[in-house]
Amino acid sequence: MAATRTRRALMVALTAVLTVAVSSATSQAAPADVGIMAAHKSPFDCGKTFYANNWTPGHNPSGAIDWQTYGSDAIDGETVRATASGTATFSTTLSAADVGIMAYGNYVTITHGDGTRTRYAHLATMVRSPGQSMSVSQGTKIGTVGGTGGDYAPHLHYEQISASGVLDTSPTVEGVTVSLGQKKAITSTNNCGGNPYSPDEVCGSGYSVIDQAGLTGGTVYLLYNSGNSNNCVVTLKSTNLGTASAVSAFLEPQGGTRTTDSGSYAYYAGPVRKAAPSVCVKWGGSVGSSTYTSPFEHCG
Repeated sequence: MAATRTRRALMVALTAVLTVAVSSATSQAAPADVGIMAAHKSPFDCGKTFYANNWTPGHNPSGAIDWQTYGSDAIDGETVRATASGTATFSTTLSAADVGIMAYGNYVTITHGDGTRTRYAHLATMVRSPGQSMSVSQGTKIGTVGGTGGDYAPHLHYEQISASGVLDTSPTVEGVTVSLGQKKAITSTNNCGGNPYSPDEVCGSGYSVIDQAGLTGGTVYLLYNSGNSNNCVVTLKSTNLGTASAVSAFLEPQGGTRTTDSGSYAYYAGPVRKAAPSVCVKWGGSVGSSTYTSPFEHCG
């Protein structure tokens, strides 16, 4: 019992520190940001319904949504997806040195093209290690629901933050605004019919898309990592998703050998990675009978 009381006291203290840390960012976002935020999807798989609970008082920071179990579909372990495209940064506050925001646990912050941000906290797992980042599309998987950071029941803590750093206390997802004190069941249309993977996610940290070619049924991408002078090719399907079908990706540095990944895959072929410092590369891939082969290009 003493241990339990000590743990609860610690979490109360942590919450108090977190409240101070974010107190300057809990007012209503400017009206201009409401339209921007309306483009955000639910952070879950297509067709999944969960409660978006903007509870008050006592929720820190005020205006954040706690996504919770709805009906018989328990939220624990559910896939968490980006609600809009941007650059995702992966973090953890599980160490004593981060006591100021320890309550977030494993969390991801996505900075969107318009400067707004979204935050996803208490994740059980993340697709990248803390300190890493990657480009994401709307619907890209970033982690799974958990309860890290404290003595929490599994749920997803979610914030929408304006470009000026103000936390929106009436966040909007799927076109539904959830104001302070409201709890609404929202069904996701995120990633409906789309490939759940991005080329950056498949190739790994440090790679950025430098070229792409459309195929009937997918797209083949060429990526480059400036840190190690490696290229990477991946072919993402856009049809027959989740069903194994013919897809391939290849990469050939000029003067070197071609490496190909070809088979029946559910979502993508690759990644095919090869070092190509100061040389041109030929790259391409296929989905079914639709193929693309580049000339030698992107030299150096």
